[in-house]
Amino acid sequence: MRQIRHGRGGWENSSRRKGVIARRIAVVLVALTLAACSSSKPNGQGVAGENGAAGMGEQNLGNKGSLEQFQKGTLGADSGGPLSDIHFAFNDYTIQPQDGEVLRNNARWLTDHASSRVQIEGHCDDRGSEEYNLALGAKRAQAAKEYLTDLGIAGDRISTISYGKELPLCHEETEECWAQNRRDHFVVSGAQ
Repeated sequence: MRQIRHGRGGWENSSRRKGVIARRIAVVLVALTLAACSSSKPNGQGVAGENGAAGMGEQNLGNKGSLEQFQKGTLGADSGGPLSDIHFAFNDYTIQPQDGEVLRNNARWLTDHASSRVQIEGHCDDRGSEEYNLALGAKRAQAAKEYLTDLGIAGDRISTISYGKELPLCHEETEECWAQNRRDHFVVSGAQ
């Protein structure tokens, strides 16, 4: 570890500075990878999903997936679809009691439509870093997936993806707006 002098700012460890630079490079690489995946494959196929692997992505989701809606400029205009979104508290991925009923209704629909699959999109408000919000969105989507599998929906019918804070429904700096963005969005594919 080498000490570096920064003018009047004093001394800094070179390893700390390298860590900051490495994190910034990682964020840029993730953003470039997501941009390349969404533009190089038709219908947004290849977007990274759970476990870092390409899951269902946005393929066969019609115009209901958030990425597809965002690209068309229709995000939030009509969520459509037979499944309802759930919302989360700030910096939390706990399923709220009122959302338990929403998830039970979603599970009933999925039980009645056994050939359908669902992708759970985890979204966050714009506070916090990209890395933090991608991880939080993934935890939110995974929490809903676990809830649905506990209700008897096969895990192989459910994929997850995190968009972090990248696809907000609302752009105002208010609590009401942020609350709209802290959500899991359910996108159905296959026979309905």
